[in-house]
Amino acid sequence: MLGERIAQHQARVWLVNTGWTGGPYGIGTRMKIKYTRAMIRAALSGGLDHVRYERDTVFNLDVPTSCPDVPSEVLNPRNTWTRPADYDARAAELAQMFRDNFKAFEGDVAPDVIAAGPRSR
Repeated sequence: MLGERIAQHQARVWLVNTGWTGGPYGIGTRMKIKYTRAMIRAALSGGLDHVRYERDTVFNLDVPTSCPDVPSEVLNPRNTWTRPADYDARAAELAQMFRDNFKAFEGDVAPDVIAAGPRSR
């Protein structure tokens, strides 16, 4: 139903990182509130409509490479980790958890919904 409403109203949908950056809990830090607010302002004002995006191949999302008032290095979480290989391992683990959890619902959703989810590298 959400997908139908998004299509009907041609809504833009944004996923904003308000959580950890730079590593897992205990190593990383919370995303700075000023960056979160800047991302939301940019999304609502159209400030992200004409920027370049990169595809996150694990989570199957398009990530902006720039955003007004936000350092570009924090937009892609992999770039904030001291050891990118550690991020890759954690991202793969999380993506697998999403896939495993979603198996209970696969019979009730369209193939395009399944295809939109996280992937393994």
